[in-house]
Amino acid sequence: MPVLTRLIPSPVVVDIRRGALEGLSALMADGRISSNGRIAVAISGGSGLRLRDRFAAELPGADWYTVAGGTIDAAVELADCMRGKRYDAVVALGGGKIIDVAKYAAARVGLPLVAVATNLSHDGLCSPVSTLDNDNGRGSYGVPTPIALVIDLDVIRDAPVRYVRSGIGDAVSNLSALADWELSHRETGERIDGLAAAMARSAGEAVLRHPGGVGDDDFLVTLSEGLVMSGIAMSISGDTRPSSGACHEISHAFDLLYPARAASHGEQCGLGAAFAMHLRGAREEAGLIAETLRRHGLPVLPGEMGFTDDEFVRAVDFAPQTRPGRFTILEHLDLSTDQIRDAYADYAQAIGS
Repeated sequence: MPVLTRLIPSPVVVDIRRGALEGLSALMADGRISSNGRIAVAISGGSGLRLRDRFAAELPGADWYTVAGGTIDAAVELADCMRGKRYDAVVALGGGKIIDVAKYAAARVGLPLVAVATNLSHDGLCSPVSTLDNDNGRGSYGVPTPIALVIDLDVIRDAPVRYVRSGIGDAVSNLSALADWELSHRETGERIDGLAAAMARSAGEAVLRHPGGVGDDDFLVTLSEGLVMSGIAMSISGDTRPSSGACHEISHAFDLLYPARAASHGEQCGLGAAFAMHLRGAREEAGLIAETLRRHGLPVLPGEMGFTDDEFVRAVDFAPQTRPGRFTILEHLDLSTDQIRDAYADYAQAIGS
């Protein structure tokens, strides 16, 4: 009988600790990513520039590129600037937008990417997807998984705490996304990848049940590992299904309907996850998610992130249009606007304040 196996795309190196950035040049050489130091470093105009001043001496052969924003145009421009320069690799030094831009640009010129995350705002730091703004709003583009990932806890602590909170909401929302995947399997026959589901569930549960807070190193390591596992889960499944369901549809709806007022990705996904769990009748799970979000300072009601109840109802009503073809509790119930309003009133009463 033949032995069957599969290769799982994942980073060759994952380094999560205090002072991890100090060993970046050694990582590049020892990992055989770049022994001669010919790399391109993509940075933001904020934290990236400050880190350039701090670590430029560590990477003497690097060329530094400042990225204007998280757009498809910025990614194409970065790729064009790097083309023909004979780099060994691209290093993305920054938050989610910089990493997404660099992932796309590196794929466009055929170079491996090293992601150096300066915050923990979402699981895109290790995912096979670049989410970039375009002329039609925002799009998701398939890209290779980073070859290496570095998370320096000292740098994470220097970033505003709202970024850590956003990552918490994104990680915890895995549990709602997986419930949607299982629902789709029962109702439509959609295939579930058991390994991808197990990794995404482990990530979400670890963050949900960790007793620590945003100021604890142990908790930051757990959150970092959870976001990494979520990204690898998406690589295994070949799409965002393990980490994206009704929770993300609701978040995308906020982004599209209220672009100037949208909260962080993780705040919106966390609230969406709690509400989606409530919709499917999993009241205990919804309450646990809401309790965890509240403990870490995330919103559990739309008013806590600057939206009225009616605006939330509108976002939930619009949400299925953001991911045509994806089956979640929203598509399954197919609620009218009045039914959504009644369901939200019941949710708000159930979780209390």
